[in-house]
Amino acid sequence: MPKNVLVIGGTRYFGKLLVQRLLRAGHRVTIATRGYAPDPFGQRFGAQFSRIRVDRRSEAAMRNAFRDASFDIVFDQMCYSPLDAAISVRVFTGKVGRYVMTSTIDAYRELAPRDAPFQETDLPVLAQRIDTAYPWHDPARAIECYVSGKIQAEAYLERDGSLPLATVRLAHVLGGPEDFTGRLAHYVDLVRLRATLPYANAAAKVSFMEAQEAADFLLWTGMQDFRGPVNAACDGALSSVELHARVAAVLDETPRAVKVAPAAPGVLAPFDFATPLALDTSRARALGYRFGHTDDWLDDAIRHHDLAFV
Repeated sequence: MPKNVLVIGGTRYFGKLLVQRLLRAGHRVTIATRGYAPDPFGQRFGAQFSRIRVDRRSEAAMRNAFRDASFDIVFDQMCYSPLDAAISVRVFTGKVGRYVMTSTIDAYRELAPRDAPFQETDLPVLAQRIDTAYPWHDPARAIECYVSGKIQAEAYLERDGSLPLATVRLAHVLGGPEDFTGRLAHYVDLVRLRATLPYANAAAKVSFMEAQEAADFLLWTGMQDFRGPVNAACDGALSSVELHARVAAVLDETPRAVKVAPAAPGVLAPFDFATPLALDTSRARALGYRFGHTDDWLDDAIRHHDLAFV
């Protein structure tokens, strides 16, 4: 049965792919954005699609935009802090059948190092401190507060309990023509320039997934009825060194790497960590979802970025 769906965000990368999947499946989709990024949906899908221009970080604007609205599903791609979470609670409580927050693998980064992949229960969400005085909406702090903001957003929503919540902790997303992050491109450029990769720990594996599967899993999650956090990642975690070697192999180049003293996460290269950051996806499997493997798509993603190399 077609559903009435709101996607907060949804104009770029895997959020855009999610909207495409929802529309093709016959659902009625509204996207809420600041209106800065264009989208192709209105011309193709007509009355099945609508767009609301709203500042997601303004409670007054959100209340006004959704005063008389209700949705079967809300996909929140833009919940980056406990302040954002609080706005969602006050705006959508009693008006949604299911609320899916997009979170991140980086939520586990602040935990004690471990060799085994992280399970959802390893992050004690309800025990997290919520700092409402922090200037979460200061653009100058967007990078430094990303991880703590996501964790505290999860904590606020879980602790409040008003929304029918599922939280998707996505692995690092790579690939696709709209990959704006530059992280995989960093390795392609490094190899093509025959430069040396500095790394901290060759065994520190990290979980990844491709943009298409990120959209697939979000869509699947929206149609289920389970609650709480769920990890999302392809099989086949790779360390920074292994990713670099894979890029070199695909491009028929010789990998050059040198071990250096550990630095802050990601300082040496994207995905370079002193300790592993891999996800256990057994909960998703138990719920009925089967992820693919990095071998299924990574080489094609590398070749795509190589075409853009200048």
